[in-house]
Amino acid sequence: MSGHDHAHDDHGHAAGRDHDDHDDHSGHGGHGGHGGHSHGVSADADRRWLAIALGLIGAFMAVEVVIGIVAQSLALISDAAHMLTDAVSIVLALIAMRLAARPARGGFTYGLKRAEILSAQANGLTLLLLAVWLAYEAVRRLVDPPPVAGGLVLVTALAGIVVNVAAAWCISRANRSSLAVEGAYQHILNDLFAFIGTAVAGLIVLTTGFVQADAIATLVVVVLMVKAGYGLVRESGRIFLEAAPAHMDPDAVGDRLVGHPPVTEVHDLHIWTITSGQAALSAHVLVEPAGDCHAVRRDLERLLEKEYGVTHTTLQVDHVQDALLTVGRPGQDPADPHCADAHGPVHRQGPHDH
Repeated sequence: MSGHDHAHDDHGHAAGRDHDDHDDHSGHGGHGGHGGHSHGVSADADRRWLAIALGLIGAFMAVEVVIGIVAQSLALISDAAHMLTDAVSIVLALIAMRLAARPARGGFTYGLKRAEILSAQANGLTLLLLAVWLAYEAVRRLVDPPPVAGGLVLVTALAGIVVNVAAAWCISRANRSSLAVEGAYQHILNDLFAFIGTAVAGLIVLTTGFVQADAIATLVVVVLMVKAGYGLVRESGRIFLEAAPAHMDPDAVGDRLVGHPPVTEVHDLHIWTITSGQAALSAHVLVEPAGDCHAVRRDLERLLEKEYGVTHTTLQVDHVQDALLTVGRPGQDPADPHCADAHGPVHRQGPHDH
């Protein structure tokens, strides 16, 4: 096939496009369009809001640990432990922001953008592990409840609500499209609900003497922690396993691409997430013999950006060979030079299997 048949030979990108990240994920060697845009979270403003939230949480946590021990309240101690994970999650988010801001170099061709995904997964795992410990302690205290100072619990929990509302507001000012920031926000939000439950438990203990209310409030917190932790682990796990973004159906995307004339076939279609809000796509596209490969590539890049918000693309565009018009799957015919081992379904015009 002549050299002009390959779209990856065309480097005529529009002015202002950057090449900080090469998205040649599928190994075809094509350079997709990299529209001028920022990645991850905005550094200075977000770091400032997170640092304020960290200061609030750290100061109150130290006070709450002392009061929880004095009042013999598992609910307060569990809240303090949860606040410790809040502080850790914010520290991880701050570290992830700094790492993600580093330019790509050396073997890290995407930079360290996935540091925030590591942070989110660590946040989720700590929530789940802490939930297991608190559930055990709560059940033990339901069976053999110690005396609890209800008034002290109530006052401390009310103060905790104020602190967590302030911390949650600070983090909400940051860019929550980052999984690291979202992980920290979920920690704070769960802690806010926990303090509300603890305040109710303290009021019940104070007015009725029902000390088991302290352990019951802890179990409610455990449920919230499991829900938030599972969500963070699931979302970060999808990114590490390079699954397509949850809102994108690869089969629908493939059918949309092959519906653009003069495209006749799309295969080796891969869609994955580099980091929060930064999807990438690669595919091998075949066009009619008379089609303009370069024009098709540019059209498909614009389509992907407009309809799916994908600006990191690697499209290898070739002219279809006569043999491919009759052969089923690329790679089955030894004469087919395109893909020796094609991955995923083949998308063609008209009805076809996925």
